[in-house]
Amino acid sequence: MRILLIEDDRRTAATVSKSLRAEGFAVDVAYDGMSGEAMAKINDNDIIILDVLLPQQDGWTTCQNIRHQGVRTPILMLTALDDVADRIKGLDAGADDYLPKPFHFGELLARIRSLVRRSTAVRTAVVEKFGLRLDLNTHKASRNGREISLTSKEFALLELFVMNAGRIISREMISEHLWDMNFEPRSNVIESFVRFLRQKIDKGFETPLIHTVRGAGYIFAEDEP
Repeated sequence: MRILLIEDDRRTAATVSKSLRAEGFAVDVAYDGMSGEAMAKINDNDIIILDVLLPQQDGWTTCQNIRHQGVRTPILMLTALDDVADRIKGLDAGADDYLPKPFHFGELLARIRSLVRRSTAVRTAVVEKFGLRLDLNTHKASRNGREISLTSKEFALLELFVMNAGRIISREMISEHLWDMNFEPRSNVIESFVRFLRQKIDKGFETPLIHTVRGAGYIFAEDEP
């Protein structure tokens, strides 16, 4: 499951994104309203967490613009403003829920789960590509009916591959989605995770699905590039 976090406070963004990734979510981060709006339009997100007080473009305007562009992704607004009029303004702009700061991370997770349950009526929670099936709610994976046991981090990595099937995924993209900003990109952790994931989803099948693109990264596809 992919979450877009639009938060200008880098310390807050780092803390929240790190905690969400530890729960198995793939997280993109934008630090201003205009960048967040662009990322919301381009990427297929499951949830958007949107701060109100943002540089360049406030959260209300960002939310309104996202909705005007036809993006129906559930939006959870975060703000230090606890005025009823501000909450109403956010909901009128198109937000689905509101969470005042400071908040407990457990409550944030509960709000995310609630929004996911609401959205499953119109958005599928199951993704299938090349015989591989991912249930984004239960974090269960299978290939051609055979269940695959994955850790939270492995599931998040596989979700990233599946959601970008046919596209080259760079090490930088993997680092951004699965780890926080303090991750050392020159380490071999990414290669190790990809190797473990390959062993789990390709072992026993004639057709490998994760391929290395030398000098560029990896690609999830039936045919080797």
